[in-house]
Amino acid sequence: MTNIQFHREWAMPNSETFRIQPINSLLRRVMTKGVWVDPYVRNSCFKHRMTFTNDINPEFEADYNIEASDFLKMFHDESVDGVLFDPPYSSRQIKECYDGIGRVVTQEDTQNPWSEIKKQIARICKPNAIVVRCGWNSMGIGKTLGFDMLEILLVPHGGVRNDTIVTVEKKRAEIQGVFDFV
Repeated sequence: MTNIQFHREWAMPNSETFRIQPINSLLRRVMTKGVWVDPYVRNSCFKHRMTFTNDINPEFEADYNIEASDFLKMFHDESVDGVLFDPPYSSRQIKECYDGIGRVVTQEDTQNPWSEIKKQIARICKPNAIVVRCGWNSMGIGKTLGFDMLEILLVPHGGVRNDTIVTVEKKRAEIQGVFDFV
């Protein structure tokens, strides 16, 4: 069993997740050299450190402006050293993103929207690749997809605001049967 590092540090909320000080510090520490991708880049202050960026909204500067799943499908199996995974956290945020580009949100978009994305991330990550996931839960990519949790950062924002939860996972070097679904 892996020893998971757990940190809790209060910080003011920010719609630009990576500008929240404890999250920014974590990213500066864990992002290694190599091929890194961000399927939901928005206005990320780490854009310059990414090899490939994507955002469905063409108003955001990115290498691609397509659906995240289509972006991830462009990569070969085990070709990426790291992924920043900071998608919209809720159905409301998904709706706001889609409304911003004139796309209608479907039930499929809001019910378990990350399952296929997580499978694609698992597929493209090399052994020992790092995935940093931000959200309102600590599920990460997951053990069943070949990842071990290394670290959890809990960032409470006070009052009635949801905490931001950041997981850092590493893809296991030896995985059997994980990609049978692809």
